Amino acid sequence: MPPLVRTLRLRDLLFLFIGSVIGSGIFLSPGPILMQVNGSVGLSMLVWVTGGVLSLLGALTYAELAAANPEAGGLYCYIRDGFGRLPAFLYGWCLFLVISAATVAALARAFARYLAEVAPLTASESNAAAVLMIAVVTVVNIRGTRQSSDLQNWTTLVKGGLVVVLSIVLLALGRHGGEIIPAVGTKLHGGELFSNFSLAMIAVLWAYEGWQFGTYSAGEVIEPQRAFPRAFLLGSLILIGLYVVAVMGYLVALGPATASGSDAIAATAATAVLGPWAGKVVALTILISVFSATNSVVLTAPRVFYAMAKDDLFFKTLADVHPRFHTPVAAIIALCAWSAILTFAAKFTELASGVVFIGWIFYGLGAAAIFPLRAKLGGNTLPYRVPGYPFTPILFLLAAAAVVGNAIFLATRDPNQFRHVLAAIVLMAIGLPAYFFWRWWNARGTADTRP
Repeated sequence: MPPLVRTLRLRDLLFLFIGSVIGSGIFLSPGPILMQVNGSVGLSMLVWVTGGVLSLLGALTYAELAAANPEAGGLYCYIRDGFGRLPAFLYGWCLFLVISAATVAALARAFARYLAEVAPLTASESNAAAVLMIAVVTVVNIRGTRQSSDLQNWTTLVKGGLVVVLSIVLLALGRHGGEIIPAVGTKLHGGELFSNFSLAMIAVLWAYEGWQFGTYSAGEVIEPQRAFPRAFLLGSLILIGLYVVAVMGYLVALGPATASGSDAIAATAATAVLGPWAGKVVALTILISVFSATNSVVLTAPRVFYAMAKDDLFFKTLADVHPRFHTPVAAIIALCAWSAILTFAAKFTELASGVVFIGWIFYGLGAAAIFPLRAKLGGNTLPYRVPGYPFTPILFLLAAAAVVGNAIFLATRDPNQFRHVLAAIVLMAIGLPAYFFWRWWNARGTADTRP
């Protein structure tokens, strides 16, 4: 069986990191986040910066893990090596059923939504557009990691550049800058402040979602010990800067009051400053952005299913690598087929809620793996050590626990949130018998009895 080929450079990993994160969130979420904190510009900006810092702490921790073990599967491998095969399988199981597939499905729905801004679509045409986008990404990724990465680089450059240009235009031409300072403070206090801030954090974490996907392709990165720390640090800082500048641009263009009432804030701000034609330009920008983010997920997540299959914990065919393209074709097709089905299963917000809740359980577990893995290494030299250890991973762990705990707390008060949390827990619980089934199935004819 041909192996995966190391073809991704530092530049590719940086663009993959950024492109995985910038999807539709920065174009949609700032308005609802501002509304959630009762129109407070100060709290809103604090939410965006805090979300970025939490992602940075996690990225630096994962950079050490990736540099020490540059194996296809990334986060799955860290959990496996740190805590065993069962929790690693549960992560891969949830990644396939919910985390990556729901992300692709949510992005596909967002793609269809903004395509309708450019050319009106019926409901059936919108569904067809979402599925067609997934099909195109599937073909691109089957044909080669190098080709998919090149496409990722260009689309990331385009969407990042457009975000910068749009932000500069809004800051230069917007007429509501004087309304920002009076809206910095907040009238929220105590439990209400904590609750609203926590809800806003859930939304902003969706906007930052995807930074960990780069670890999945560690087995295809050239000089991973050098590439991961640099790409993850620089990528995190670039994203925080882009997001803060973009949000400020929206506020200057619309003013806090109008911005908090918009659920398509980028298009609303551009139209207010430049005229009706600008809304279609923003819609095209989002189309590129969403396509790029989808491509990054499909470029990376199938490597986890490939690693699981190699560990005899998933369908063995998912470990097959195409002899010509050197890509895990079956794993790519399986993910994209399930994602296409999910596009018909839930609304965009419902998909996003499920992804954020269940994903952060394992993001925290992956970061916690740094402690047993360091202990196993003893005094051996690591190619890269996370700065601020052990406080950096501990702070990220606390943040992950807070996100999960907050989601559970909100589920006790909101029937819709309860349904999302319950569905995620049920899907994870189903993974327990699935794990033992695959152990039994693949143990037939082999002597593998590893715990």
